[in-house]
Amino acid sequence: MDDKDLMALAVEARERAYAPYSGFAVGAALLGSDGRVWQGCNIENVAFGPTVCAERVAFFKAVSEGVRAFDAIAIAGGPAGEGIAPFTSPCGVCRQVMREFCEDGFRIILGDADGGLRIYTLADLLPASFG
Repeated sequence: MDDKDLMALAVEARERAYAPYSGFAVGAALLGSDGRVWQGCNIENVAFGPTVCAERVAFFKAVSEGVRAFDAIAIAGGPAGEGIAPFTSPCGVCRQVMREFCEDGFRIILGDADGGLRIYTLADLLPASFG
């Protein structure tokens, strides 16, 4: 699976986001080292604390199926009902979840509405991390 295909799956997952409070819909597509992909979308809650980001939904789905090895994640976000915003980056909590299961070279793929991609490693976005 190439990066653009993974991003297309993140954009598709974004359509299923439940974001009535923030109005910001996010989709993620997580590529396992075995080639399987898990999609996730953000799911909000009026109490905010129970809200779960798209990236963590994808990770938790994969981990719940026994997978612990991952190569990359694509993330697409933006105002609900509109195109994707440029290069939506994962929050700190999601970065720490990524660190729990991934090495420094894990790729984080961010996209824009024109099909542009920016690719970071986990080490780029979470330097000097612990795990």
